[in-house]
Amino acid sequence: MSKITKDMGLLEIVQTYPQTIEVFQQYGLGCIGCAAARFENLEAGAKVHGIDIDKMIDDLNAAIV
Repeated sequence: MSKITKDMGLLEIVQTYPQTIEVFQQYGLGCIGCAAARFENLEAGAKVHGIDIDKMIDDLNAAIV
């Protein structure tokens, strides 16, 4: 089973697992379509927004089960 990690790109996650869009929105990351999403990984995006990366990864992985 594939698993989302903090090193994965934001765009990569959304393209591979479209069901994660709702989780990103719950965390206030509506900028999935912004330029930063093209090169930022999950950890960098979470850090910029002050998000607990471990909790977010848990929630993202729960969404793809």
